[in-house]
Amino acid sequence: MSNVPFFTRDGDGFVPTNIGVSPWDRNSLHGRVVVGLLACVIEERHGDDAYMPARLTVDMFRLPGLDPVEVTTRLVRDGKRIKVVEAEFFSGGVSMARASCQLLRRTENPPGTVWSPPTWDVPKPDDLPPPDPKLGMNGMWAVRPITGSIGTVGPRRVWLSEVRDIVGDTPITPFVRVAVGADFASPFANAGDRGLGYINSDVTLYLHRLPVTEWVGYEVVNHHTTDGVAIGECWLYDEAGPIGTASVAALGQRQMMGKPPP
Repeated sequence: MSNVPFFTRDGDGFVPTNIGVSPWDRNSLHGRVVVGLLACVIEERHGDDAYMPARLTVDMFRLPGLDPVEVTTRLVRDGKRIKVVEAEFFSGGVSMARASCQLLRRTENPPGTVWSPPTWDVPKPDDLPPPDPKLGMNGMWAVRPITGSIGTVGPRRVWLSEVRDIVGDTPITPFVRVAVGADFASPFANAGDRGLGYINSDVTLYLHRLPVTEWVGYEVVNHHTTDGVAIGECWLYDEAGPIGTASVAALGQRQMMGKPPP
């Protein structure tokens, strides 16, 4: 990728670029780049082709600024069938987020047939016209809307593709590609007809396989909220079929993002 990455390396640490700033606060980082960097470091230090990164959960309990970043990791369990890795994101020396990743050994499917929901039947990304660049946050990602959009009420489906590496001189991998985009489940599932009034505090990504194409599809399948606490969930696809789910918890905000005109 030729675009500016979200981070550059500085020894064992990372320096954010201003391309990854948050739409909530221009002096802090977007949640997606926090998730993406944690996934990148976990995979670099503990990835193994024999194991599938089946679950990544990231708790985001502070808004990191543009200070230098350090990521620490710890191998909690190194078993023959399961590995568990913890990682922590420090910005300016302060803990801002932490992750837990579960890696499961690839084997063979057991015999028998198990019910699964039908996969979606939608146009391929190349068959859809590129929309207004603002839908991709002016170049943070590429987007091809399928059905519905943020700001409307009803079913929503979209294709997203990453256009930037997480770390400079480190090509994006399939796992990092889907991890950095998983944060999109929050605005896509939780935004309403008056904009986005929820900021997510976590992301959980479940995968049964890694994407084999650059485009990842999102379909909103759940949103509920009570007392200002929301949950949202999207099913994830690539151009070959379903790959997993992304779910989030979120807090109500007085500040509405992307509120349409009256």
